[in-house]
Amino acid sequence: MKLNYINKIKANISIDSQKKSSNILDGTYKSIYRGKSMNFENLRAYVLTDDVKDIDWKSSTRTGTLLVKQFVAEKKHNIMFIMDTGVKMSADTDFHESKKNLALFLAGTIGYLAVKNNDYVGMLFSKNNKIDFKPFKYNMYNLEEYLCEYERCATNDDVDINDLLEFTYKNIHKRMIIFVITDINGIQKIKTNTLKKLEQNSDVLVVNINDNYMFGDSIYDVLKEEYLPEFLLKDADLNIIEQNIKKSVLDKNIKRFKKNNIPIISISSIKQINYKIIELLKEQSYASRN
Repeated sequence: MKLNYINKIKANISIDSQKKSSNILDGTYKSIYRGKSMNFENLRAYVLTDDVKDIDWKSSTRTGTLLVKQFVAEKKHNIMFIMDTGVKMSADTDFHESKKNLALFLAGTIGYLAVKNNDYVGMLFSKNNKIDFKPFKYNMYNLEEYLCEYERCATNDDVDINDLLEFTYKNIHKRMIIFVITDINGIQKIKTNTLKKLEQNSDVLVVNINDNYMFGDSIYDVLKEEYLPEFLLKDADLNIIEQNIKKSVLDKNIKRFKKNNIPIISISSIKQINYKIIELLKEQSYASRN
């Protein structure tokens, strides 16, 4: 199998190499595990230097002795991509780039960093109007396979993004770092209770792929399969109203997610990927400390 996507992603990462962005990107990726990369091993007697947060009160009450949970460092981590699909992914961003391609490059870049770090990568999306789970693997060929499969399905099927998240919570019983890649429509469909369920055992990070605006010379509505009337595209007041509505909706959901310690960023272009990933992972690191 040729690593077509992987080679393009490597090239995109190296574009800014003179600014050392690739090193920063790699280092920032590794930093998301700080303080959260431990698995429970057993119980032992409490000593004065232990953190009281590690006390297992239920076991301590049962035995009559203070016991703390002992942890060991995880050697590998599970990185899960939950990818939105549907006709909407064939539309453009506000930078006039394909939303589907941006989603592919975004997942591919994070996945590339994960595999380089010897972590496992899994993917979940809609295929033939059913949920398709790609199991956790740890090499570039599997990542390439997952990206190619998503490319074939991205614009054809549409299972509600919240249903994908619910499936993850109910069926994949692993500690994970979950990257949800969707758009403003998908973000509104994600239920707070679903996020809370996922957050019990995993870290959740959300990426919003910005939609194009109804303003310009020629805009095609992928849902209605028709071009928008010219009088709408030239209406500056209508454009301002649209921008304000989208901003209001996004701001409301950002507050909702951050209230639950879930970082969210917006992206419009493949050129922004390196810096936006750094921004997202820094937000995750900050959320982990609070």
